[in-house]
Amino acid sequence: MNGLWAWAGKSLSIELAKLKNSREAMPVAEILIIEDNKELADIIKDFLQGEGYSVIVTASGEEGLAYLAGHTVKLLLLDVMLPELDGFAMCRMVREQHNLPILIMSARHGDDNKIIGLDLGADDYLEKPFTVQLLIAKVRAHLRRSYDMKDDKQLLADGEIVINRTSMTVFRGEQPLPMTSKEYELLVLLMNNKGKALRKDWLFQQVWGADSFSEPSTLTVHINKLRDKIEQNPKEPKRIITVWGVGYKYEAV
Repeated sequence: MNGLWAWAGKSLSIELAKLKNSREAMPVAEILIIEDNKELADIIKDFLQGEGYSVIVTASGEEGLAYLAGHTVKLLLLDVMLPELDGFAMCRMVREQHNLPILIMSARHGDDNKIIGLDLGADDYLEKPFTVQLLIAKVRAHLRRSYDMKDDKQLLADGEIVINRTSMTVFRGEQPLPMTSKEYELLVLLMNNKGKALRKDWLFQQVWGADSFSEPSTLTVHINKLRDKIEQNPKEPKRIITVWGVGYKYEAV
């Protein structure tokens, strides 16, 4: 069994490396992964987050049920061979309480296991090991079918912070955040370059332009205003980070 987990993890790692430079921005969706193999769960989580999804991982059915009780989740990726409460029992309990797509991931092969999972309320059954392409295609299809989500590349997301570029609006959870045009442009620029250290002069030129009459110090003012709006604690920012001697970078939370 350990060899199978290792094989699955290695397979996903290879696929992740292949697709890393060809990702397309995806719709925002809260996905819960219940998987007790940390390495495999982290690989799936990293890839889904790279596609623009908001992802939570729990290692047991009990933890998963507790999370579902207090949070809105749009899709569940569920392992079968979990400690104590197994995936089949978990699937039945979730389906009794929640109307969301459930995709079972299991090393148990064969039609009998698929039939059990589907009869208990699962929407799909993936046999391990599976490819990243197949996983993403199924996640995309089930979200589109269930919520009519479109691959319009117009949504940027980091957890509860969501930017709709079509309507030029920003939300924190369900709460709209009022933004000036420059604050909006600056936030889009930062989120489009997650993890990259961006120089102050480059940011200023991109947002205000080389011929602007504004002072470069206005960038600092706007950064502080953005922190006030999107950070839990603006004095200890987790998203918009100062890179001393360079500028700023946006870190996913």
